[in-house]
Amino acid sequence: MAAQVAPAERGATRIADRVVAKIAAHAAREALDRIPEDGAAPNATVTVRQDSARVRISLELEYPTDIGRQCGAVRRQVSQRVRELAGMEVPEVAVQVERLHSAHTRGTDRGRIR
Repeated sequence: MAAQVAPAERGATRIADRVVAKIAAHAAREALDRIPEDGAAPNATVTVRQDSARVRISLELEYPTDIGRQCGAVRRQVSQRVRELAGMEVPEVAVQVERLHSAHTRGTDRGRIR
């Protein structure tokens, strides 16, 4: 019968930064009321150190909207999902709103006129 190896001596599981970034981006999509029709999906960059992840989310929102409420919801959801799925603490979630999409300007030609 083989001797049992203690859990701490079996090895380690390392979750790649890009995997945590995908979890964070998906969580941000879950938290948003909706993604603008012609807008980009949320994008995340992550820095992982040991068992903690610092997350930066870039997103686009509909206008008008309560930007503070939306960003707060994204922070909470990203923090919760990364903790649940990756087992990492999330001391910081920075949310950057890249663009606001207005229903009034949708469909208008924004190109340069020559």
